[in-house]
Amino acid sequence: MVGRDATRVFNYITGYATPDELEALVVSPLNMKSSLIELIGKEMSAAAKGKPAAIWAKMNSLVDPEIIDALYRASQWGVRIELVVRGICCLRPGVPGLSENIRVKSIVGRFLEHSRIIAFANGHDLPSNKARVYISSADWMPRNLDRRVELMTPVRNATVHDQVLDQIMVANLKDDTQSWVLEPDGRYRRVQPADAERPFSAHRYFMTNPSLSGRGRKVKTLPGVLSYAGPKARKRR
Repeated sequence: MVGRDATRVFNYITGYATPDELEALVVSPLNMKSSLIELIGKEMSAAAKGKPAAIWAKMNSLVDPEIIDALYRASQWGVRIELVVRGICCLRPGVPGLSENIRVKSIVGRFLEHSRIIAFANGHDLPSNKARVYISSADWMPRNLDRRVELMTPVRNATVHDQVLDQIMVANLKDDTQSWVLEPDGRYRRVQPADAERPFSAHRYFMTNPSLSGRGRKVKTLPGVLSYAGPKARKRR
């Protein structure tokens, strides 16, 4: 399925042949923005039905106004949104009535990371093996979503799914050593460790814990897995 889509994408790049269909991959500028907005909308629908609704995402930059507006709408419906945006972020989190369910943080440390990860709760509390998890080449910027050929692919292997969600994303959200939180006024505030004697560094964690993928068994049975309980969403008025 992914292999067939990859062939279609290479034909698209080299021969300007727009694929008639894609089975797994999401491609910009064809359908990535619309697919992201649709997935955000599904979390809004889950929140409206009283189900767990959340979005976790990691990227370098968040600029695209249509995506930002979709995230604002999701926040107003009670979707809990956690964003790790290393660089530019044009979204304002924590604004009453607009984005009080959105938290944005930036991690500036030893590594200049470029991974993009998106996770949708899919009716379950994150992290969950039922979540929809994607990895991507694209930041959420007009140039990436509207003008470049970029890919987003679902993570379907159970072990890799757990590694990306339970290890990588949770470590980024837990980091309190090299993190800065974006305030509603656009300023960044340095995070202070919750436990001064045991601060948590995501980058140190990645250096001292081997990759959990490729071991052939569920991540939750292995050492080094993290736990995370984020803030609860405020319901839509």
